[in-house]
Amino acid sequence: MESSGRGNACDYSHNVTFFYDYVGKEISRHWRVRDCVVVVLGLTICLIMILSNIMVMAAILINRRFHFPIYFLLANMAAADLFAGLAYTNLVLNTGPWTIRLSKQQWFIRNALVDMSLTASVANLLAVAVERHQTIITMQLHSKMTKRRVVLLIVCIWAVSIIMGLVPSMGWNCECQLSDCSIIAPLYSRRYMIFWASLNLLTFSVMVAVYARIYVYVRRKGKRMSQHSSHQLRHNETVFNLMKTISIVLGVFVICWTPGLMTLLLDGIMGKDSHALTYEKYCLILAECNSLVNPIIYSFRDEEMRRTFKCILCCLCRRSSDHQGEQSPVEFNTLQPEVDNGCEVKSEKANFTALQLIKTDQVGLVVPQRSKVLEAARGYDVMIRRQSVSSFNMKTKTSLQNFSSVEGKCFLFTCPS
Repeated sequence: MESSGRGNACDYSHNVTFFYDYVGKEISRHWRVRDCVVVVLGLTICLIMILSNIMVMAAILINRRFHFPIYFLLANMAAADLFAGLAYTNLVLNTGPWTIRLSKQQWFIRNALVDMSLTASVANLLAVAVERHQTIITMQLHSKMTKRRVVLLIVCIWAVSIIMGLVPSMGWNCECQLSDCSIIAPLYSRRYMIFWASLNLLTFSVMVAVYARIYVYVRRKGKRMSQHSSHQLRHNETVFNLMKTISIVLGVFVICWTPGLMTLLLDGIMGKDSHALTYEKYCLILAECNSLVNPIIYSFRDEEMRRTFKCILCCLCRRSSDHQGEQSPVEFNTLQPEVDNGCEVKSEKANFTALQLIKTDQVGLVVPQRSKVLEAARGYDVMIRRQSVSSFNMKTKTSLQNFSSVEGKCFLFTCPS
């Protein structure tokens, strides 16, 4: 260990292990049962986190009802949570005995990814809070912000996140002042930890204040709602429900991240006297779970989002069974119009082979191969007529939203509009 006289000397030859030993943070040299459990559970949570947030992004992309500024921002927050899943995966795969093999640059990158994901989430929530304040005060469901401005805002959010994540590796670290090293992140400067934690906690306070003002306004507005028409009441209820959903997301975020940020703040202020290593792991697990909770909140709070999730899962399951019968002549089995797993199937009972499928767009083209039928069907909204079970009514003015199959037999369906 270095003497105190060299505490402020810049020596870039030190490796990661040196800094851990200097602050007294243990690195496992051998795999223990606890290390294995942490890796397995961590990777499992990260996988679920990544898949669930991909679902949220896909739902907002394919459902036109979500093509509004607020949902674009929520999609960006899902992207931040997805990024967090990747960052935590990288963290798990470079923890325990694996930490020893990291170079300083790899260590900085590992921690920077986590910092970027948090900064992106906080910046997104702040943007959502401002957007909701603007729309609810004027009693609108969606803001009039253009898509170009939304894209610019999202780009700015990620630019700030990247800069904040790279600051420690660009010089604000403790390589030249060992006495300033953090015990949680041994290569980070304690002053940077204070700055970063304080900035995020201040942002939390601003967001809570904004939503508190919205809540007070909504309470006052609610007392006068009995004077409105039923249409206006339904509109207001939709606005309030969306606000409640976002408020829950914010509340869960604050609950999950505040303990971790307070731990970082205490580490920065008190150093070893803070005993931050005692509860560091628990705070990290709680923060990690936040990125997993948001898709669950959307599922329970937003019926349209839940229905879109069902459509996506329905489509994936049916496509997997569709590929099994790809090479052989296929018998198409269409059923009475029904709603299956939230997906509206437009068809009627009939059995006919691919040779009987006729494209009836005044060309009268017989399509003998199923693959060509599928290709021809793409780009059209397909409705099988009751009057003729062997013909398609191709509507070129609308597009086929979804295509899939049930029990190896082809289905054309659309998600409920």
